[in-house]
Amino acid sequence: MSMATDGGAAAAAPTDPGLRRPAFLELFFDLVYVFALATLATMLAEDLTWTGLAETLVLLLAFTMIWALVAWTADTIDLNRPSGQAHLIGVAAASLLLAAAASDAYGGHALLFAITYLVIPLSTTAYYVVGVPGRSVPRSTIRIQTWKSVAGVGWIAGALVGGSGQLPIWALVIVVEYAAGAFGWPLPRLGRSQPDAWRLVGARVAERYRQFVIIALGVSIFVTGTTFSMNEYTLERAGALLVVFGTVVLMWRIYIYRAGELLTDAIARSTNPALLTQSAAVTHLIMVAGISGAAVTSHLVVGRPWGETPPSWAAVILGGPALYLLGRGVLDFTVFGRISRSRLAGVVLLACLAPTTPLLPPVVVALLAMIVLALIAVANVVSTRRHARTPAPPMLR
Repeated sequence: MSMATDGGAAAAAPTDPGLRRPAFLELFFDLVYVFALATLATMLAEDLTWTGLAETLVLLLAFTMIWALVAWTADTIDLNRPSGQAHLIGVAAASLLLAAAASDAYGGHALLFAITYLVIPLSTTAYYVVGVPGRSVPRSTIRIQTWKSVAGVGWIAGALVGGSGQLPIWALVIVVEYAAGAFGWPLPRLGRSQPDAWRLVGARVAERYRQFVIIALGVSIFVTGTTFSMNEYTLERAGALLVVFGTVVLMWRIYIYRAGELLTDAIARSTNPALLTQSAAVTHLIMVAGISGAAVTSHLVVGRPWGETPPSWAAVILGGPALYLLGRGVLDFTVFGRISRSRLAGVVLLACLAPTTPLLPPVVVALLAMIVLALIAVANVVSTRRHARTPAPPMLR
């Protein structure tokens, strides 16, 4: 999504752009999203239906949109100035309110959620008007705020309609927002944001994506520990905790080895870094959705490791890793110009396990999913030792 801000780099341009890293305040901001993702995981675990899945997905896309906008615009805001710091802290506070309202976003807190979601991006315009006097609002910010204002009408309308009409309206609005972002937030006369207007440095972009993955992995660990502590201690639950934790560790290992490590170099070598960062944004969103599925699995399996495995449970326990591997496979294509066969084999193996789940308890299904991930992790190590991987220009570049 084209979320950069034209002409904004001058506000925060470092002495050596190639060495710029995410600011400490940005890491502080990310803590809010640990709470947000944990809330969404709990929501889905408590309403594991198609409607519950759709509601959670819409909210996940909304939170991801806000996180991405902040990640991009932070590159154009001088976080060394008090005005820039105050702006990001204010956005963090509003994001915390948004996360707190998420648990009842389809109920009594719908209007609060919609208004807060609308206010957060509008605060960027306020920053340029108040925090940077004498400087005009960048054109990309105008484009984004115009689209967000239009979308805000839909969010508020959905909240006012409520009931069965709220979800379809919000789902349509979030699709429109992502489509607008994909096409550069086009407007009459102003046109659309061009990919070459993106100012983000490769090292910083890759680091922010990695931090987003770490947030999701941290949420899975948090939910695992919380669920275990809130239930009676048994050896079965202790075993389930180890299985779920092992799954999270393997997801981390599969991510970082090796495309996650080489993403920065791939962006630097690319002849079209803007397109590469767009692709990486999509792949990381898919992976975070899969990791969020692992957080839901933690809630389910640690809470009740034995007994029948309902189809909806099996879909989450196996679907989370499968979705993660799909996103991870696309990241391989982004960095290496090829899709690892082990990723595809993992998805096929997980699909083959699906028919057996009615005969198995949840913890065994989770264990089998963990074994599939472990096989992929081992295959990665063996493959890399036999054939060194370096970033190559794939078709999308």
